[in-house]
Amino acid sequence: MAALTVARRELAGYFATPVAYVFIVIFLMLAGALTFTLGGFFGRGQADLGPFFTFVPWLFLFLVPALTMRLWAEERRLGTIELLLTLPLPQWQAVLGKFLAAWAFCAIALLLTFPLVLTVNYLGRPDNGVIAAGYVGCLLVAGAYLAVGAAMSAMTKNQVIAFVLAVAVCFLFAAAGSPIVTEFLSQRIPLLAEVARGLSITERFNSLTRGVIALRDVVFFATFMGFFLFVNAVVIDHRKAD
Repeated sequence: MAALTVARRELAGYFATPVAYVFIVIFLMLAGALTFTLGGFFGRGQADLGPFFTFVPWLFLFLVPALTMRLWAEERRLGTIELLLTLPLPQWQAVLGKFLAAWAFCAIALLLTFPLVLTVNYLGRPDNGVIAAGYVGCLLVAGAYLAVGAAMSAMTKNQVIAFVLAVAVCFLFAAAGSPIVTEFLSQRIPLLAEVARGLSITERFNSLTRGVIALRDVVFFATFMGFFLFVNAVVIDHRKAD
C-alpha cells in the first residue's frame, strides 16, 4: 500500500507539468509517422501492427530514459531525497512506487495508440490476439527500460548524464541480439553470441509480437526489472547522503 501511495503521488506529479503531455504527444506522433511511412503500413497489404511493433523498442530507447532521468536525479539535486527516505515506509517501497508510476504512465501512452488498432480492424481482419500479445511485449520492454533508467538516475544528480547512461545501457540490451552482433560474436566467441541472444530485449520482444507469450520471456523481463530495481535500491542506500 505504501508503494501504491508513492506511485499515485508520482503519477499525479507527471500530469502536473507539461512533461507528461509533451512525452505522450511526441510518442504518438513518432509512432504514427514511423508506422505509416517507414513501416510501409499500406504498402504491405496486411492488416496487422507489425510496423508499429517494429519501431516501439527503438522509440522507447530514447523516450523512456527521458522520462526516468529525473526520477532520482531531481530528488538528489533538490535535496528532497532525504525527506522521501525518512518517511515511515521501507526504502524498497519508495523505489517500487516511483517505478510503478512511470510504468503506469507508459501504459497510458500505449493505450492512446488505440486508433491504430481500430484502423487495422477497419481495413481487414487482423489476429487481435497477436496484437494484444504485442502490446504486452511493449509494456514489458517499457518496464525493462524504466528499471534501467531509474537505476541510472539514482547514480547521479545530473539529469543529462542519467539520460545518456540509460540510453547506452538500454541500447546494449536492445542490440545484443541483432544479426550484426551475433554474427560477429559467433565467428569469434560462439558462447558469447548465445549469451548475447539470451540477454537481448528485442529478441524476447519479437517472440511476443508473433503472439507467443512464453513463460521464459515473462520470467526474463520480470528478472531483468527486479535486478535493476535492486541496483536502484542499493545505489540509493549508498548515495542518499550525497
